[in-house]
Amino acid sequence: MSNQQEDFVQTNVQILLSGELEDLALKLITGEDGLDRVILRPRVQKPGLAFAGYYEYIKPWRVQIIGESETKYLQSLPPRLREKRVRDVAALDVSCFIVTKGIQPLEEFTHECEKRSVPLFSTPSMSSTTITRCTYFLEETMAPRITMHSGLLDVYGIGVLLVGDSGIGKSECALDLVYRGHRLIADDMVVIRRHPNDVLLGYSNDLLRHHMELRGIGIIDIKDLFGVASTRDVKPIDLVVKLEKWVEGTEYDRLGIAGESYELLGVSKPYVRLPVASGRNLALLVEIAARNHLMKLQGYDSARAFTQRIDDMIANEGSAASQSLPAVQREEALSSQIRSSNTRQMLQPDVLNRIRRQK
Repeated sequence: MSNQQEDFVQTNVQILLSGELEDLALKLITGEDGLDRVILRPRVQKPGLAFAGYYEYIKPWRVQIIGESETKYLQSLPPRLREKRVRDVAALDVSCFIVTKGIQPLEEFTHECEKRSVPLFSTPSMSSTTITRCTYFLEETMAPRITMHSGLLDVYGIGVLLVGDSGIGKSECALDLVYRGHRLIADDMVVIRRHPNDVLLGYSNDLLRHHMELRGIGIIDIKDLFGVASTRDVKPIDLVVKLEKWVEGTEYDRLGIAGESYELLGVSKPYVRLPVASGRNLALLVEIAARNHLMKLQGYDSARAFTQRIDDMIANEGSAASQSLPAVQREEALSSQIRSSNTRQMLQPDVLNRIRRQK
């Protein structure tokens, strides 16, 4: 997980009334003038601790979910204390309140929300269902996003993003991959969203979904031509492959050890550059790149294993060469060591004094 601070696209409470959450049957009880209040984070909260007096628990500008436990706790408080807690919580920087399980909101709560123009919703759904649906919807809506001129395919289960200059052959390469049995997510325009835990999801533009433009042929529908199994609506991005014109003299990675990366929305992904030249089968090369990446995910790096074998072979040959010296050379070296040892012994001070006395 990345340690970088999460950033989301700001939205407002009005979006909760869109058709995406119609299964929750949200009903606006009061606070219509506050539908433009902002939502800064997709994760919702249950303000139980805040009702108990711990107001620091409330994170600013989030959706607050009030269930049966919060309602019963407020009902158990003395009227004056209950009124104070409701007033204090409603005065905080909250986006809106959603009361679940079809519970009738407390009169004090309705009054404070109306007074402060804080939207107050009611839903017949359970608290757990409301939390899950609202969080998922807001994460989708508020996720940071970019739109790229590229293509996205599912190749052996690996999400491969094809990038490159216009006219380099991305669509033709994608079509060849679909013909080989892989699946198209998007062509020409890929919408990329960064979800929690730095997961990058790629989508197709709604208007262009399942379509592809081929120069000389026109617009084709991949789903109609190759069947429903040839397309997908969304896919996590695992690998970025760039198609670029072959330039004589340009150095390209020939061992695969460098391990380049491509940054999207602050997230780095493995990056492979494929030079485009006449006679190169780009679809096959993309397949190999996807297979190689899949092997790396499983813990095997063929390029590093190859270089390790070379290093081991060089080390073994060097050790064998040092052990295969002729016998004469080893004897000479041993004799030289003996002579050196005798010479050092002769030069010891006590030996020299004894020799002088004998003379």
